[in-house]
Amino acid sequence: MNFELSEDQRLLRESFARFLDQHSSPERVRAAAAAGGFDPELWQGLAELGAFGLRVPEADGGVDMGSMDAAVLMEEAGRTLASGPLAETLVAARVLAQLGGEAQAELLAQVIGGEKVLSLAFADVAEASVQWVPGGAVADVVLARRGDAVLLVDAGGDGRGEPNLASTALAELDLSGGHILLGEGEAAVSCLLGALEEWKLLVAAALSGLSREALRQAAEYACERVAFGQPIGTYQGISHPLADLIVDTDCGKYFTWKTIHDIDKGLTGTGAQISMALWWCADTAARAVAQALHTFGGYGLSTEYDIHLYNLRAKDWPLVLGDPARLLEEAGRRLYAGEQVALPEVGAVSIDFDLGDDARAMARELDDFLNATLTPELRAKAHFSFDGFDAGVHKKLAEAKLLFPAWPRDVGGREAPPYVVNALGRVWEQQGWSTHAASTTMLVGTMIRHFGTDEIKREVLAKIVSGDVICSLGYTEPGCGSDVFAAQTRAVREGDAWRIDGSKMFTSGANIAQYVLLLARTNPDVAKHKGLTLFVVPLDSPGVEVQAVHTFGDERTNITYYDGVRVQDAYRLGEVDGGVRVMAAALELEQGGGFMRSQFAMTEAAEELCKELQRNGRPLIESPDAQARLARSRLHAELAEVIGNRALWAKVEGQPNLAYGPMTKLFSSEKFLADARDLLDLTAPHSLSKREGPAGELNLAYRHAQASTIYGGTSEVLRSQIAERNLGLPRTRA
Repeated sequence: MNFELSEDQRLLRESFARFLDQHSSPERVRAAAAAGGFDPELWQGLAELGAFGLRVPEADGGVDMGSMDAAVLMEEAGRTLASGPLAETLVAARVLAQLGGEAQAELLAQVIGGEKVLSLAFADVAEASVQWVPGGAVADVVLARRGDAVLLVDAGGDGRGEPNLASTALAELDLSGGHILLGEGEAAVSCLLGALEEWKLLVAAALSGLSREALRQAAEYACERVAFGQPIGTYQGISHPLADLIVDTDCGKYFTWKTIHDIDKGLTGTGAQISMALWWCADTAARAVAQALHTFGGYGLSTEYDIHLYNLRAKDWPLVLGDPARLLEEAGRRLYAGEQVALPEVGAVSIDFDLGDDARAMARELDDFLNATLTPELRAKAHFSFDGFDAGVHKKLAEAKLLFPAWPRDVGGREAPPYVVNALGRVWEQQGWSTHAASTTMLVGTMIRHFGTDEIKREVLAKIVSGDVICSLGYTEPGCGSDVFAAQTRAVREGDAWRIDGSKMFTSGANIAQYVLLLARTNPDVAKHKGLTLFVVPLDSPGVEVQAVHTFGDERTNITYYDGVRVQDAYRLGEVDGGVRVMAAALELEQGGGFMRSQFAMTEAAEELCKELQRNGRPLIESPDAQARLARSRLHAELAEVIGNRALWAKVEGQPNLAYGPMTKLFSSEKFLADARDLLDLTAPHSLSKREGPAGELNLAYRHAQASTIYGGTSEVLRSQIAERNLGLPRTRA
């Protein structure tokens, strides 16, 4: 797996970034807007840097780079609001080179050299002879389709522009006039249609760059602007929406990259991914610039502040194609109605989203093991929670060294690298077998390995390794919620042991576990986060009471009471009053995942149900509305997966951790919840039933999703972490 640009791409980005910072400054953008939305000096400078020949073959005078390289340029163009039809010229120049031949060599050289401006028409001229063209006010020629022919159309004279929302060179042109035939037939038309698809990806990349810069400016302002005696960035009403949007922005960026990657690899479904990438980035940009401007308050409305430029340009770029909602409908048709699409030739791609051969091999081993082990009776018992636990299966997994594969071999593991472990997690989800018991036990075992005494390693870790015991987590208390460091459960030293008194809430699995990792207050006279210690408490100890708490998600959790429970000091993890250090490691492990597999499974259940249900005498799956909503749910799962992979890659490569784990969990859980609600609505009233099959699966997914934004770190806590670590905003918690 590789999320890093190649060295050449980094140099490309740095070169264009330096140029655009100077020549597409806010002052220059304003000047271009006042002059009709075009900056001839900027355009010529881009030509000298080779921008317009980026996608043109070397034999035709270009530099023959790929779509990924063009996307890198477009991200910088978006960040700096570069004026002119850049994305259009990039893709149209390639088509001109492919179809124009010697007859158009001079024009191509002029386009590459910045002497003439070439733009792109989106609609078939046979159906819409008059249409809006990006850069149409300054374009010399426009590439267009008329039926099965590809044409070069003379764009006409001067004075074609008119005032518009973002003061760009957009113009409504009559393309029925003089033209030159470039090519006819399926191959020629496919070449042009592929360019239009690439345009969508390049505009998506530009919008992701625009969104990130708008949010950066808003975060910077929120750190500087003081209200009521403190920076406004300390208020969650300011920081939390920005946190949501930086997650959405990263989702769009990396999904666009992944789509280019998947086209290069010849994977299926990429036509729909193109539509979804632009829809997502357009929607995100619209929300990002609105929230960024809102952060500036009244000043954001002033033309003296740059943020309004981002607000207007975020709408101008994608809306030239029409209502972005049509892109989601288009994705739905491509996914569920068999609509075919001409794909662009994207060139070589260095980024990689593959987990590798070792991951595939071990995933097959686990899949084979579960297929051989899980009888129909066991599968009927399966559940997403601890309720699906089976001690026999757990023991067999331990014996096969598949229970804790990342651990060293001398403690029952395989020393499996993170990519392999990630692949195994996908198998667990696809098989529908709960990992709750294995995951929490792994977490406790890891804490014991790193912080435990020799005695607890001999007495507890050995049983964990053999698969004879499982563990639960005792963090939350009835009055503390997500503020685990406000714990009031007391631990008082009594000789070589500790007396524990108090209670814990939501101790899931405690009714079947043998041990609980318990956070207790050992010093009430210091700051709340300094006087805490972690213990591994045997749940069969005198004074422990486990009381059931049933949820409407068909999941049992527990409240646990500790009345004079004695725990040997050897069962303490880490230093006395040093629980925060141990807890931080535990929370890092817990907050790194998401609900992607549940999202995919839910979407697949909805797809099946939509095939079965009839609306107006036809299967619901044929409805454009249903197709669009299913496409959106599938997109959310894809987005969650790609930023989850980004978090995994960053950890493996030792990249700075800018709250990538919390970003994954926040996005995945929030979209799981939103889509569960929407798909329940879409398939109602059948989805109200708990009957076996897709209706019952959707029903359970809706109830399951309600908890996903709470456990493993509530969304509010995660938003604060993201705001602070990714956007540099001040702490929002005292």
